Amino acid sequence: MSLDEPILSRRGLGRLGVAAATLAAVGAVKAANAPAEAQTTGGTIKVGILHSLSGTMAISETTLKDVMLMLIEQQNKKGGLLGKKLEAVIVDPASNWPLFAEKARQLISVDKCAATFGCWTSVSRKSVLPVFEELNSILFYPVQYEGQECSRNVFYTGAAPNQQAIPAVDYLMEQGKVKRWVLAGTDYVYPRTTNQILEAYLKSKGVAAADIMINYTPFGHSDWQNIVADIKKFGSAGKKTAVVSTINGDANVPFYKELGNQGVKATDIPVVAFSVGEEELAGLDTRPLLGHLAAWNYFQSVDTKENKAFIAAWKAFTKNPKRTTNDPMEAHYIGFNMWVKGVEKAGTVNPDAVIDALIGVSVPNLSGGYSAMMPNHHITKPVLIGEIQANGQFNTVSETPGLVVAQEWSPYVEDTKDLIGDWRAPLKCGAFNVKTGTCTAGKKA
Repeated sequence: MSLDEPILSRRGLGRLGVAAATLAAVGAVKAANAPAEAQTTGGTIKVGILHSLSGTMAISETTLKDVMLMLIEQQNKKGGLLGKKLEAVIVDPASNWPLFAEKARQLISVDKCAATFGCWTSVSRKSVLPVFEELNSILFYPVQYEGQECSRNVFYTGAAPNQQAIPAVDYLMEQGKVKRWVLAGTDYVYPRTTNQILEAYLKSKGVAAADIMINYTPFGHSDWQNIVADIKKFGSAGKKTAVVSTINGDANVPFYKELGNQGVKATDIPVVAFSVGEEELAGLDTRPLLGHLAAWNYFQSVDTKENKAFIAAWKAFTKNPKRTTNDPMEAHYIGFNMWVKGVEKAGTVNPDAVIDALIGVSVPNLSGGYSAMMPNHHITKPVLIGEIQANGQFNTVSETPGLVVAQEWSPYVEDTKDLIGDWRAPLKCGAFNVKTGTCTAGKKA
């Protein structure tokens, strides 16, 4: 990013500091390691794709495999990387969380992938995290998540809670005058941790414990009749009520159908979802869902020349004019282009050199601006709130005025409120306590 390109908004920069923002804005980082020979087989650089192509998460993750293939094909048409072609290595962890770790080890140790793009659920990311750290490889993770993590070997291109969940709650409080809250999620780490943060945030805003209802269901849950009835009852207390949904995967289909069956309209009890995008809506009758919300950092309906070009390329690649785009696809678009730029800066695919080179890299996002990789290995993002439309698209009803810097550690949780992640020298720490001046976890020598 050159100095004459747009400078980042200072919104949300407090804990990372002005120095970090300036670093990201100008991209002033040089690779610390000398160039080394790329990990290649037959003259190619291998790129791992670690997404579920079967099981409950296939509804969401298959598209991410496809967009990675498109991005790799596009880069190869530009001449590849470091003078070599990129080669995709695809595995199917099949929505099986321990299998994610096995497949990650295969991609790194057997297939010798220079970097891996993958995972959707936080439980899958948690499963592979020790493998990437042990083998010192790079994972680009493209989905919104609960935060409370900052690994040197992971680059988080999806939203942290302050880049999705908290702005969504703020919107409902300010615009929807919501007073009672249903936190409904799938029973695993992302919804539970996100709801822990949201519960603390709501209470900090004066919401009483009695006005917060929390419910969890297993992956693939299909019987929503009683739960939706409970939500309706909770919302009948005379206070405006909303559902904050961290329901993941194909369980969303019967959940939204049951909302329609029981006549739950957005004007009565709005639902704001963090894991429902255009891909998931493509399999639903959207008529009962009109006006319900989703919070993301990208919608297919974003009107920019960058997005129009991306959509056209996607439809041409898939040979299907009905294929939709969505937020995690944009996260892979950003992450892949950052990786390419980082490798070019480092002159090698050596993980240590690329990890250092990636900090400060900025690339265009599809909303018409630039996203930058910050020292905490998270990227700057706009936050969009959209209403579901009859055609399965979203009408943006709220957007942050600038890019938001991720809070990797929540300031609303007592144990993490004083922590930051900063992988630059001299800190090189994923959990630095700003009060004690010590690195509590994730130190890299």
